[in-house]
Amino acid sequence: MEKFDVVIVGGGPAGTLTGWHAARAGASVLILEKRQEVGSPIRCGEGLDKRGIEKIGLTPSKKWIAHEVKGAHIIAPNGMKLKLTEGQAGNEVGYVVNRDVFDKEMAKLAIDAGAQLRVKTSVVELLRKDGKVNGVRTKFMGKIKDIEAGIVVGADGYESQIGRWAGIDTNLKPKDMFSCFQYHMVNIDIDPDYNDFYLGSCAPGGYAWMFVKGPDEANVGLGVQGTKLHKRGDVKRILDDFVKSVPGLAKGKAISHIAGAISACAPLDCVTADGILLIGDAARMIDPITGGGIINAGLAAKPAGEVAAEAVAVGDTSKEFLQKYEKGWRALIENKLWRNYMAKEKVTTFSDDTFNKIIEAIKDADMSQISSLELFKAVQAKYPELVKDFEDLLM
Repeated sequence: MEKFDVVIVGGGPAGTLTGWHAARAGASVLILEKRQEVGSPIRCGEGLDKRGIEKIGLTPSKKWIAHEVKGAHIIAPNGMKLKLTEGQAGNEVGYVVNRDVFDKEMAKLAIDAGAQLRVKTSVVELLRKDGKVNGVRTKFMGKIKDIEAGIVVGADGYESQIGRWAGIDTNLKPKDMFSCFQYHMVNIDIDPDYNDFYLGSCAPGGYAWMFVKGPDEANVGLGVQGTKLHKRGDVKRILDDFVKSVPGLAKGKAISHIAGAISACAPLDCVTADGILLIGDAARMIDPITGGGIINAGLAAKPAGEVAAEAVAVGDTSKEFLQKYEKGWRALIENKLWRNYMAKEKVTTFSDDTFNKIIEAIKDADMSQISSLELFKAVQAKYPELVKDFEDLLM
């Protein structure tokens, strides 16, 4: 068998950035991607926060930046529009990227640091020795091959099998699952300087978005809470109705369709086991309010890669040792995930009238940055009854 210090299952940003950090820490790293090409198919709105990119140590590149925006419009059901600068909006606002190119550049970072990457290679089973995960069984072009690993990293996305095989509870409740559908639209009439986010019944339980990719083109999509879908094809029908309702979009044409699902749950209690750790979508690190996951995965990738490399170096790949990773990623993003999850639980119950009140309250507030915390504090000042159920989180 081949042997590597760290084997990473999944060639998306969570996997490649973990591989980058592990390789830089001196580990031998193999990244396995089941598809024939890193970055394809695209399943993303493609918006990224400038500050988030900086925090995870990346240098912005014209290779993967499709468009740069000045900010965002938050649009209430009654049409009231809140204009936010990029600095205020944060989250998924700043750059709109070409995800296929972005993902390939993240893979190149890992490879340049010494990692190996193999595409069209599926993992079909976890290998165990003395009850501990110690490798993976792979399938490439019909051939089965076993690869030994000190640490296996599950970065295999929303449908993660690695977590299930390892016995880590990643199950989701229907209310924490969101179905998404998106068009890449051209020949539309838009303000190219601002991404748009629509609240309310246009996207039940979620929101609709428009990420600008050029003067007359954008990713237009929405996410709908699983419990609010009743029959097959609902999410596409809801998106079609939304596009028809917005004059600047109605005249446009879609040149691609993307469907997928995301999690919007509370942070998991555990994302590690003996010889294994999960990261990114596989570890349910998606922001429950925005649905964004790249920045969170990028932040968690540093402790993931460094702790994995250290575990192999000292010869201790136990779950107990991997608590260093648990503590590392939780210190970076867990509080925000919990706060945004509690906010999501409340927001998904709001009526259109309530959303109108929220936008009105925010417009009247003086805030340098609109985080979920500051947003709900502003609402609390004008409509305290709307945030009463979780006012302890606003302290």
